[in-house]
Amino acid sequence: MKRLLRLLQWLLKAAVFFTLFAFALNNQQETRVNFFFSTYWSAPTVLVVLSAFTLGVVVGVLGMVPRWWRERQAVKQSQPAAAASPATPPTPSTAPEMPRGI
Repeated sequence: MKRLLRLLQWLLKAAVFFTLFAFALNNQQETRVNFFFSTYWSAPTVLVVLSAFTLGVVVGVLGMVPRWWRERQAVKQSQPAAAASPATPPTPSTAPEMPRGI
């Protein structure tokens, strides 16, 4: 079962790769991106799309950094409090009973 799932994962990865590869081959014509003050950038369409995607990922990650930083700081602050109160080991009277032989 595990081998079948691994094979399906690789097939999915190969399908995505070949789809993107075909997209790149079919979009090799020049595209002109106009900026301000009569400046522009001419590049193949696939590079324009890839650049827009990369820029979107970078902006998304940078937008998440403050939240990740706050969460990380909160975890660091809560760890010393958890370490200060050691857990007491269960006594035989309070320990849950283990099931016997199956």
